[in-house]
Amino acid sequence: MPETHLKVKLLTMTPHALATIYAACKQCYSSENAPRIFAQAIKGIPSKQKQEDFVKNIVASGHESVIEHVSFTFAISGISRALSHQLVRHRIASYSQQSQRYVKAKNFYYIIPPTISKDPELKAIFKKTMKEIQKTYDIIVEKLEARGIKGEKAHQDARFILPNACETKIVVTMNCRSLLNFFALRCCERAQWEIRALANTMLKICKEKLPAVFAEAGPKCERLGYCPEGRFSCGRKPLKNEFLAKE
Repeated sequence: MPETHLKVKLLTMTPHALATIYAACKQCYSSENAPRIFAQAIKGIPSKQKQEDFVKNIVASGHESVIEHVSFTFAISGISRALSHQLVRHRIASYSQQSQRYVKAKNFYYIIPPTISKDPELKAIFKKTMKEIQKTYDIIVEKLEARGIKGEKAHQDARFILPNACETKIVVTMNCRSLLNFFALRCCERAQWEIRALANTMLKICKEKLPAVFAEAGPKCERLGYCPEGRFSCGRKPLKNEFLAKE
């Protein structure tokens, strides 16, 4: 039952993402047909820089419906079930997660929180507990199968003993608008450490692939200029009343 670490890989994204957003937005204000606008944009008419500047201004203005036409699909592994339970709360997205019903938890991987991993005593207790859970899981599966309850029917009941630390793998697809919201919430210092690490890793990829949309993305305080968390603020930005007082 070895420890495991976060891995994020971009599987795919909407082809010609910049041109797609540009055409979608231009269609709102133009008598031309979107296919022609799109075809011209792919050819570099107007230039890529002008398209990027246009899209940046659109995002900054809050006209975000047009960026819903572009999506990113990530393969994520090395995360805990504790994280995935938070992740799937972001409802405008598609998820395909490794099943604990169909995939037997044999020598399951797990995630150790940093506060525990840095403490030798706590880490030893944690790892011992993971081994005990694995042993108990294996015993339950074995005894269920001996009673004629086999395969996924045994796994689906034995999994009730598995911990939140248990590693999972998941494929996630989000459109750009959902990603901006995800980053605004989960890149925040108040977000749980594991999902914050995931969000920051995904954000780095998105900034590289589509800077016109994601150059200014991140925790909500970055876009607002102030922290809306009140007394829970990390101090990275001034509070709203302090920010407004300076205006």
